[in-house]
Amino acid sequence: MAVAAPRNSAKTAHRYFGAFLAVIVITTLAWSAIHPLDWLTWWLEVSWVLVGLPIIIWLSRRHGITDILLLLLTIHAVILVVGGHYTYEKVPIGLWAQEWFDLARNDYDRLGHFAQGFVPALIARELLRRTSPLQPGRWLVFLCVASALAFSAFFEMIEWWSAIALGASADAFLGSQGDPWDAQWDMLCALIGAICSMATLSRFHERQLRGMRAE
Repeated sequence: MAVAAPRNSAKTAHRYFGAFLAVIVITTLAWSAIHPLDWLTWWLEVSWVLVGLPIIIWLSRRHGITDILLLLLTIHAVILVVGGHYTYEKVPIGLWAQEWFDLARNDYDRLGHFAQGFVPALIARELLRRTSPLQPGRWLVFLCVASALAFSAFFEMIEWWSAIALGASADAFLGSQGDPWDAQWDMLCALIGAICSMATLSRFHERQLRGMRAE
């Protein structure tokens, strides 16, 4: 019993932490649905969260997900939902930064694409460490970064298909703000995010994975 108690305590804390994060996402979603600036953009942006949230909850309960990944998924969801409410071009914090730093555009979408590399790289790491024989090292880092960059490229194709299908109605979703190199900048931000994720969180993530196996 002396060994089981700390393990049960850790599992309980993990469940409460996951529930707390889910409440944050659901609350932010509810707020974002109150008079969004553009309903089409809202649906296009938050659809990832609407589909992903129940999947993450199911996976977390059935197979377990590390706390750090749950936290990052929550942050990414909030970034998407806020962008959906205002449209990326008009998110207030991006407009403030544009004014403070005399930027040419609202760069909130760059933050979104940085997260689009940062978070999927850790998703790939968790999947590969738990379902493959790959060990921590250069090949694992390379595959995680490559996976995140591939996802970013796929998202750019989704934006391209949306522009073809919806025409000018998809302009707010694209968020290019007149920049002809917007897709390339987006993928570069995702690449930088993926590299930063692996450089800063790999060891911490590995410790959390070991803790999950010990349970």
